[in-house]
Amino acid sequence: MTYRSIGELTPCQATKETSELGESHAPRQESIDAYNAIEHELKKQFIHLRRDHDKHEPESFAAARGVSDHDLASFSQDDFVLVRVATTAYGIILFGKLRLPALPGAYVHFRAFSEGPDDDALFHSFHTEDKEDEDGHKTFRTLFTEDEPLDWFDA
Repeated sequence: MTYRSIGELTPCQATKETSELGESHAPRQESIDAYNAIEHELKKQFIHLRRDHDKHEPESFAAARGVSDHDLASFSQDDFVLVRVATTAYGIILFGKLRLPALPGAYVHFRAFSEGPDDDALFHSFHTEDKEDEDGHKTFRTLFTEDEPLDWFDA
């Protein structure tokens, strides 16, 4: 698989309810190939996400304060530790979990898409979580732990 532009996504939108989401497992060759195809874009978009969140939701990357962009995005194929694959009517959605070597114990979840095993893979998004407390205060985060499950997310 190779990387394509996100603008080439099919207009269909998969949901958790309309897709068959497989169990979590270690990445197999097809998922590793997809990761390798989008690794550069993952790193680029991860740094972009950090910079954007630092402006508007700084707590989202609070654990990474003092870590350079280069070090934060120093993950590689070896750090791709978990995957879940969803089969949809129009392709395959890959949910991946990446260890962040610069932040021991920190992981990021990403989503990618391909129309099939022989087609180009493309990066879709990172999982960002926002929660609202009872008093209406919102908190944001993008960094997860090893124990947190890799579940369906839309953006």
